[in-house]
Amino acid sequence: MSTEKTSEKKFLGQPIGLSTLFMTEMWERFSYYGMRAILLYYMWHLIAVGDLDITRSVAASIMAIYASMGYLASSLGGYIADRMIGSRKAVFIGGVFILLGHVVLALPLGSSALFGSIILITIGTGFLKTNVSSLVGSLYSPEDRRRDAGFSIFVFGINLGSFIAPLLVGWTQKNFGFHLAFGLAAIGMFFGLIQYYFGGKKNLKTNGISPTDPLQPEEIRPLIVKVVLALVALGLVVTLMVLMGWNDIADFINLLTIVAVAIPVMYFVQMLTSRKVSKQERSRVLAYLPLFFGAVLFWALEEQGSVVLATFAQTRVIHSWIPAAWFQSLNPFFIMLYTPFFATLWSRWKKNAPSAPLKFAIGLIFAGASFLLLSIPGALWGTSGRVSPLWLLGSWALIIIGEMLISPVGLSVTTKLAPRAYTVQMMSLWFLSSAVGSALNAQFVGLYSPQTEVRYFFIFGLIAVILGIIMMFLVRMIIRLMDGIK
Repeated sequence: MSTEKTSEKKFLGQPIGLSTLFMTEMWERFSYYGMRAILLYYMWHLIAVGDLDITRSVAASIMAIYASMGYLASSLGGYIADRMIGSRKAVFIGGVFILLGHVVLALPLGSSALFGSIILITIGTGFLKTNVSSLVGSLYSPEDRRRDAGFSIFVFGINLGSFIAPLLVGWTQKNFGFHLAFGLAAIGMFFGLIQYYFGGKKNLKTNGISPTDPLQPEEIRPLIVKVVLALVALGLVVTLMVLMGWNDIADFINLLTIVAVAIPVMYFVQMLTSRKVSKQERSRVLAYLPLFFGAVLFWALEEQGSVVLATFAQTRVIHSWIPAAWFQSLNPFFIMLYTPFFATLWSRWKKNAPSAPLKFAIGLIFAGASFLLLSIPGALWGTSGRVSPLWLLGSWALIIIGEMLISPVGLSVTTKLAPRAYTVQMMSLWFLSSAVGSALNAQFVGLYSPQTEVRYFFIFGLIAVILGIIMMFLVRMIIRLMDGIK
């Protein structure tokens, strides 16, 4: 644990270990978002040359389920770190898997390498994503007032890497091809691993070396039994699918979607029926349900940035002077732009400040407005030509306002509403809202096409706005169920 002694080495007034984690996560996000900015276009290329026998709609669904599996894997990676190997090892193992995934894409192996890369990066993201954040928390003692500022600096590093990556990787892809661009993403992860390994030895000391809640001897055998039963069940389901002829990519995407939706349902059922949960805590879990559903809808829209909005950028926006992948930088750009404003707003707005449910409702309305905006150019001028990039710029500007109202607020309210016996599981639920949103995307993004563009953006946007308005009417009920939590 850190102290606030004046002799302590510091990074921007924070524990020096933050510099190592800042750079690790910045490079990891650089590699991930650089890859993601061009992956859909790479699948289009493989389809065009006859190396990948799927449609563009299925490629869009693959992108969506890919994001969902990353969030699901993060829950498993957090469990393995907490109970078995510790966060330090988990982050390094995750980085190695991610690096290997990018290297596979960088090699000219075509579609044979595509799915292997997806599996490697999903596993790596599962080990790294939650555990590097856990390491940041371990730098501070409970009474250290620098914690919030430290996490703000850390999040800035995430968005800095996410902002730079599409610019550099997108430019490389346009000028030198896909494989060199994926190689650039791999180099980013390599830099992150090198500085994490050596910087960790120097600056992190004992942080995250041991699991926080190690498995006890009597827990090992039941865990093995559960894992074996889960694998057998999965094997039986896959075998049944093959026997029934449900064995193409779309069928397996459907299976993964069901898994992603079923897991949070089981979490909620467990918490609402557990004897460990008091009546007051059960009421707070019920209050969390509409917020969870709102978060699912929001992430379902926001995560379409690398799929539907990427398609819109490539096929409908005038961008001859820049790579289409550059538009993927708008997300982190607006987050960095808005964060100081919203941080100042919430710290100064004390009296009559909007409640968490009201922020969620307004956030959903902004997210819906971002899609409604994109329905306008097609409705006015048709969908056969190209339009100004300002339409896409405006859409990102609106949806990130929604993210500012939902994402940090959701993290905070999740910790406040969690039953004491399910603190970790409740935080897992928050990340699972992104997994469910992305999994549902896998069922919807394939519906987008030039012929359906106006209806697609209008219907999804209108649904979000209507649900945001409905949540406004539910605010008082949700606050009542929160039972004293603000």
